[in-house]
Amino acid sequence: MPKKSDHPIAKSLESAARRSKKEKYVLRLYVAGTTPRSQEAIQSITEICEENLADRCDLQIIDLYQQPVLAKGEQIVAVPTLIKKLPAPLRRLIGSMADKEKILVGLDLKPKP
Repeated sequence: MPKKSDHPIAKSLESAARRSKKEKYVLRLYVAGTTPRSQEAIQSITEICEENLADRCDLQIIDLYQQPVLAKGEQIVAVPTLIKKLPAPLRRLIGSMADKEKILVGLDLKPKP
């Protein structure tokens, strides 16, 4: 009888997990000023990068009050918005960044429950 790890889906998931531990992440967090929600998003995403993506995360925090032109280019309609540029696929997470588990799943750092 084949082991679970011999199953093609299991092998694919293991391979993806190994790749994700090496890949560089490019993230952009769009916020609006120093509101409590913006501060919460900055703190949460910074902690996720430090705890899960040490030395392989390029996090750019963009305040749309200071750089409003960037909102149009990225089609930002609500803040906070986190965009994962790399690794592919591109992902957009919009709204509260308080639920770290949800963010980890959205960044493909954790499998969906």
